[in-house]
Amino acid sequence: MIYTYYINVAQFEDEALFRDKLKLLSPYRQQKIAILKHDKDKNRSLGAGIALDHALETYGLREKSIEYEFGEWGKPFLKYHPNIHFSLSHSGDYAICSIGDKAMGNDIELIKPGRLKVADRFFAREELVWMYAAQNEAGITDRMFRIWTMKESFLKATGKGISLPLGNFSVIVDEEKNKIHVKHTFNAKYYYMKEYSELDGYRVAVCCEESRDAAYSMIPIVF
Repeated sequence: MIYTYYINVAQFEDEALFRDKLKLLSPYRQQKIAILKHDKDKNRSLGAGIALDHALETYGLREKSIEYEFGEWGKPFLKYHPNIHFSLSHSGDYAICSIGDKAMGNDIELIKPGRLKVADRFFAREELVWMYAAQNEAGITDRMFRIWTMKESFLKATGKGISLPLGNFSVIVDEEKNKIHVKHTFNAKYYYMKEYSELDGYRVAVCCEESRDAAYSMIPIVF
């Protein structure tokens, strides 16, 4: 089972709530938040930490008491719990945490117009063909963010992050068969994609080393 927890971080504009929830997190996470310059960035980072804390609670753990270690390209892992994998992301007013027993990555993006030049520069040919096949500009923009979140989640799942060029792999969307797969030569593994559209105006994707039949769930965090 792959769970993805999400939280609206706008509530942390309440300073009392911000300080109260900050106390729940580890010194590592508190330091990451402290060095950020802008309040909105602090709120998003706090939200990611709180989402991870809620996710770990299902395993009988808390974020405040865990120790991290980091892969060659900076991906964080739980030092004493190698069978628990997680991924964090945030954008706009939301932060998310995905957690499960397989290597994974996730991404959330607030849909904004005017980003197509980024796609033209970094997307693979197959992705651009599918993206521009949409019937109108809004559809093209939506497809652009669908591909973007899936590509980002794949990069995180591999542990390579931005060291792996975006054009070196393709996200292939087969709408007739309702299937999505990643065309890559990075390794011999199969990566499954799960998309969520529950959050209006946002796109969310989760990628993991998992079969298509695995169960996925998206869960809100409410105080």
